[in-house]
Amino acid sequence: MDKLSLLKQFICVVEQGGFAAAAKELGQSPSTISKSIARLESHLAFKLFYRSTRQVRLTAAGSSYLNTASITLRNLEEAEQQLRNDNDEYRGLLRINLPISYGRLYVLPLIAKFNQCYPQINLQLSFNDRYVDMIEKGIDLTIRTGVLDDTNLIARKISPIDFLICASKQYLQTHKVTENNLADHPWIRFKYQQSGKLFPIIVEGLPASAVLEQCRQFITDDGEALATLCAQGLGLTQIPHFIARDWLRADKLQVVAPYYRSANQGVFAIYPEREYLPAKVQAFVSFLIQEMEADGESAYQTWAENIEVING
Repeated sequence: MDKLSLLKQFICVVEQGGFAAAAKELGQSPSTISKSIARLESHLAFKLFYRSTRQVRLTAAGSSYLNTASITLRNLEEAEQQLRNDNDEYRGLLRINLPISYGRLYVLPLIAKFNQCYPQINLQLSFNDRYVDMIEKGIDLTIRTGVLDDTNLIARKISPIDFLICASKQYLQTHKVTENNLADHPWIRFKYQQSGKLFPIIVEGLPASAVLEQCRQFITDDGEALATLCAQGLGLTQIPHFIARDWLRADKLQVVAPYYRSANQGVFAIYPEREYLPAKVQAFVSFLIQEMEADGESAYQTWAENIEVING
């Protein structure tokens, strides 16, 4: 039984003064309205109307029920309208989960500007490189870097990931680095916390094993530490463009080999569903994409495509 529909028909009969008038108002036949009220009365186990050939009049129980039904429907309609407003307006709490390095280096510097654009959106930011169940944790938006696993969630690509082989000026002053002698240098490498596997060093045209077989290695499970150790002159490292950006602009690192782009890796904005997407989520995703485009990044390119390669 569609209780909500029956309540609306019941109230309409009262407001219109009879079944025929209610049927006309609702675009239904009088017999349909009469049967609906009969079903409601059967469910309630009491009469709502006294019926005669001339009029329909509320019983005492019907009068009491009318008051409750009217308040219930009015409260429900107000709640629905409020929720629609909350979904369609740029306000409310927005829970965002961010990858640690990308979140710190790319997103955090933009938060003050976003707040100026959308002062009624309150942000709750969490940082995690591991998988987070958005539905279970009540997260509105996740930014992810790397391979996008098969998922029922909606993903929008913000940019590819370009991997840059870097060295410090200090290191290049005393070591000659070319694409042909990369394996002759010490390397700072990334190890996944969950699997314990080392991220492979990839050079276009060479198998990963050909680059690093006998060289000295420094290992860390923190992406930003790769750049920090490299800037200290410990050797070479290969890092995502979003970690390299600020170090390159500060002239603390230099690129020593052409960038490598993995076809199946990228930066993605992920949200539970496309339909009825809250305005606050749309606002943040659009804002982030706009800021990335201003910095030379899109779903198809990054600024790393135009970086100058230095041979030491």
